[in-house]
Amino acid sequence: MSHSPSVWTVMVALLGTHLAGMGVFIAVPVLAPAIAAEAGIPAALAGVHTALVYGGALISGPLAGAFIHRYGGIRVLQGGLAICAVSIALTVLAHPAALAVSALACGIGHGPVTPAGSHLLAQKAPPNRRALIFSLKQCGVPAGSMLIAAITPVIAIAFGWRAGILAVAALLAAMALLLQPLRGPLDAERNRSAAIGNLRAAWGAALGSLAILRTAPILRRMTVMSALYGISQFCFSSFFVVFQVEALGVPLTEAGFRLALAQAAGVVGRVAWGLVADRVGAAPVLRGLGIAAAASGLALLLSGPGWPGFILTLAGMGMGATAIGWNGVFLAETARLAEPGKVGATTAAAGFVFGACMLVGPPLFTLMVQASGGYALGFGFCVVTALIGASLVRGAGTVARG
Repeated sequence: MSHSPSVWTVMVALLGTHLAGMGVFIAVPVLAPAIAAEAGIPAALAGVHTALVYGGALISGPLAGAFIHRYGGIRVLQGGLAICAVSIALTVLAHPAALAVSALACGIGHGPVTPAGSHLLAQKAPPNRRALIFSLKQCGVPAGSMLIAAITPVIAIAFGWRAGILAVAALLAAMALLLQPLRGPLDAERNRSAAIGNLRAAWGAALGSLAILRTAPILRRMTVMSALYGISQFCFSSFFVVFQVEALGVPLTEAGFRLALAQAAGVVGRVAWGLVADRVGAAPVLRGLGIAAAASGLALLLSGPGWPGFILTLAGMGMGATAIGWNGVFLAETARLAEPGKVGATTAAAGFVFGACMLVGPPLFTLMVQASGGYALGFGFCVVTALIGASLVRGAGTVARG
């Protein structure tokens, strides 16, 4: 029998998976000014790209539970990463149709990643360290965004934006290969004869899984909160670079570096908030993060070309630590509150609601930019969603520690 990997081995593997996986969300928005100039489209359409990625995730996400059951969590992660690698490479065609197909296909590849990761980690994480371990795993999201935001503009300046995209594709493919040693021990309980079913049935099951949220009021409120926080998170991540380049005249490499610093703050925040949540409970931490994210969004709303660069950097890092730092605590609470054996399904149900809101949020930000000719209205939208999310946590009450 294969030796069972430790919780830390699994966590590190999932950290790397999320790190590579963020390429499908961040690479195109970061390089949007260069891509848009060649493709002949507005750079503010970065919000539509984000929505299409989530649209793809909504197609594949409902199938996550069935795929995990039949093939195992590691194989699902490998398949998803491979699809993402091929899909993001399509971006180099620089045609609007290719950009749309690439984004949608990237979402299809990425959709099962979070449910598969939660399935694998829930089996290993001790209850008294659940929030910290899930937060550490989720650090791959801002860490990956930090890496891509810092490196791809440099590659683009030196070798062209296509080289930056292909570097991300290579990272995704490499991570899929690095997971292979964990395949045997972690996927040993897969049921090779389990039926996958069809997409229509999977969507029906996914919609049915929302009953999990209907029967658990705290989970329901937290899920809506996560969707509202996610709007702030992904609108910020998608538009921070474009905002600096177009509205403030900041060079692409400098704008990318500021986003990288913001994502670094998200890495620190996810670890810190996980530690705090394990001691005081998830609800007060999540509530405070929403209020702080709104304050940081307000600073971006008020910013202009005359603002000192370090203030803009601090506002971005504030958004990183808060609007990006909440996910691990939320996922840990979801795993704790889920019924035994239904962590993956519960996470997928929450992800379904999250993804549906991402179909609306970033495109609304794009419409606000196009309609107003500026970014203030869009950042105001981030402030409002963060505050509403925080109010829902307050309504849920304090979540007991696991």
